[in-house]
Amino acid sequence: MKNLLFILGLFSTVSYGQILDFNISGQIFSSGADSIYLSQQFGTTYKNYSATSLSKDGFFSLSGKIPSPDYYLLRFGNNSLHVVIRDTSHIKIYGDGRNLASHLNFVNSEESRQMHEYMVLTTSWRIKTDSALLAIKTDPSQEKNINAYMTNAYAQYQTALQSFIGMYGHSAALVLPLSAIQLENDFPTYEKLVVALFESFHQSPIVQSFYNNYLEKKQQIEEADPFAKGKPIIEFEELLRDGKKTMRLSDLRGQVVLLDFWASWCGPCRKENPNVVKNYQKYNGAGFTVMSVSLDSNKDKWLAAIEADGLSWPNHVSDLGGWNSKVAQLYGVHSIPFTILIDKEGKVIATNLRGQALEEKLREIFGF
Repeated sequence: MKNLLFILGLFSTVSYGQILDFNISGQIFSSGADSIYLSQQFGTTYKNYSATSLSKDGFFSLSGKIPSPDYYLLRFGNNSLHVVIRDTSHIKIYGDGRNLASHLNFVNSEESRQMHEYMVLTTSWRIKTDSALLAIKTDPSQEKNINAYMTNAYAQYQTALQSFIGMYGHSAALVLPLSAIQLENDFPTYEKLVVALFESFHQSPIVQSFYNNYLEKKQQIEEADPFAKGKPIIEFEELLRDGKKTMRLSDLRGQVVLLDFWASWCGPCRKENPNVVKNYQKYNGAGFTVMSVSLDSNKDKWLAAIEADGLSWPNHVSDLGGWNSKVAQLYGVHSIPFTILIDKEGKVIATNLRGQALEEKLREIFGF
């Protein structure tokens, strides 16, 4: 296929593993090419591991050694096919060089077939978008209709992509959708795919490079996140309900603490309160407590909500500053409810555990 959307040689430096013997043969007829290569691409340069001629009828047989299990390109003429080589299995490829999108068959390499399936899907979408842009340029009066059509087509394309990922969730072919994701823009999706890919094909130096980049980015994110798991919680001191006495978060050291930012006017907070009460009653005797930081500005409504919801723990604090509460400002709280579960040493366990997730985590910690 032409105009590949993904270049396998994304990394100029890779660490190779075991040397493998490979054997790829088959028939690609009517391709217009007279030679075929097994290669990897590094930037704009190809490294060829084997080359041979294509017979008049398109038969070929390539063999030799490769530096490791990895992703390779089978190149002939202006076409390139993705090939996953994991072991010494004899891979066979048969296709019509005039229409590789519809007529191509892989034997003994299902993951290579899956990569080709992805390339057909994405190339088809790119051709469709190019055609739409050209149609709009040719007849601007049709822009609204074309955009409406393309909006629907894009939704179908995204559904197909998600279906691909779901079907091949433990395949080396995940490298293709992974390469299309911007690590900085969609870290959760990138993380999900790269972890699955590493589990399935960690022998690949290219996968190792993706995974190492992910680990580096993850470390950067965690270093920038003051509430990352294992980080010491930020200390503060705030007024209790009487408006005179204060308490510090560290006064609760030695207990597992749910630090809960809430307010009487916050519907989701009030809805979650019965779950917090239930867990407090169950685990308080084992060393669990709650410290509630209110973003109320009306003291009477704050105290009434504590009473109405049965928030029986003593650790209720607020400066009645609303969103300008100094603790909320210190913690960068911009929406509530917001919770942080803190271990006995004052380190973060997790954030925003609510409902069943909170109950399961406490069960994990206390064992009942």
